[in-house]
Amino acid sequence: MGEKKLMKGNEALAEGAVRAGCRFFSGYPITPQNEVPEYMSWRMPEVGGTFIQAESEVAAINMLYGASACGTRVMTSSSGPGISLKQEGISYTASAQLPIFYANVVRGGPGLGNIAPSQGDYFQATRGGGHGDYRVFVMAPNSVSEMGNFPRICYEVAEKYRMVTMILADGLLGQMMEPIEFDFEPIDPSKLPPKDYALGIQEGRSRRVVRSYDLKPGFMEKHTWKLMEIYNQVEEKETRYETIMAEDADLLVVAYGTCSRISRAALALGRKENLKIGLLRPITVWPFPSKILHDLASRIKKILVVEMSTGQMIEDVKLAIEGSAQVFFHGRPSGGIPTEFEVLDVIKKIYGK
Repeated sequence: MGEKKLMKGNEALAEGAVRAGCRFFSGYPITPQNEVPEYMSWRMPEVGGTFIQAESEVAAINMLYGASACGTRVMTSSSGPGISLKQEGISYTASAQLPIFYANVVRGGPGLGNIAPSQGDYFQATRGGGHGDYRVFVMAPNSVSEMGNFPRICYEVAEKYRMVTMILADGLLGQMMEPIEFDFEPIDPSKLPPKDYALGIQEGRSRRVVRSYDLKPGFMEKHTWKLMEIYNQVEEKETRYETIMAEDADLLVVAYGTCSRISRAALALGRKENLKIGLLRPITVWPFPSKILHDLASRIKKILVVEMSTGQMIEDVKLAIEGSAQVFFHGRPSGGIPTEFEVLDVIKKIYGK
């Protein structure tokens, strides 16, 4: 709240987490998100928190497991290869029902890839990523402002449902600078409601145990179904999306993150040429806004999916519409960034122009 500040996306992400009550950060450097741990290295001590540059990504995520088990709001961040190394710990944390928040500022891949922006980690983010049946609440910002304001939402969802939450951004959003105004006042974590699962000695409270598994016969199956019930609630209540000019559209573009901004610019150009183009932007890519897309596809019979990948979100689009519309795709993987003119050319070809 208050005056706008000019900030880099990665710095806004870090400051947003601090304002939302994060008091423990552990991480390990990797481009293009290095500004996040750098920022946290001086910001955490300022607010009485803890910053640790871990010896590895594996160590960093397991430190989050421990700190979250004590009731602290925690965060880590990385890019694709580093997130891959954290996946085992994320899976353990999900099973232990510990609320953690992390961010992936995606670089080109697969493998070590390059340091250019990409959206190639969509499957990793939305399919659980690690082993076993679990889900992660995933928000996909498309501006520096959303980079800074989404951490608060992630912490609230993480603690409400006791689950893992994340922000899926890309190298362009992490490195670009824009004015930002935070839409919430700084949160004092000491004034948050006590967490009944947290470890620690509290008078009059029974003993607590945090664990991610139990070897008693049948326990894990029951436990996993319990997790699925929670994830079903998240799908029902926490799905977020934005529609632009979809009311009269006869062609719908579906894009998230940076590609949604590029697609919106293409939409504006196309509307000037009397092309009835609309846009659906998933703000949560899990849960994916399947219902609204299904409803739109009952009327709009041509859908263009734009991604900085070879086509990952397109699978969720096809699942949502259940064959009720024709789906087209335009992708630029591993560091390729489409332009609004490029997207408009694809749209015109779909129209047969």
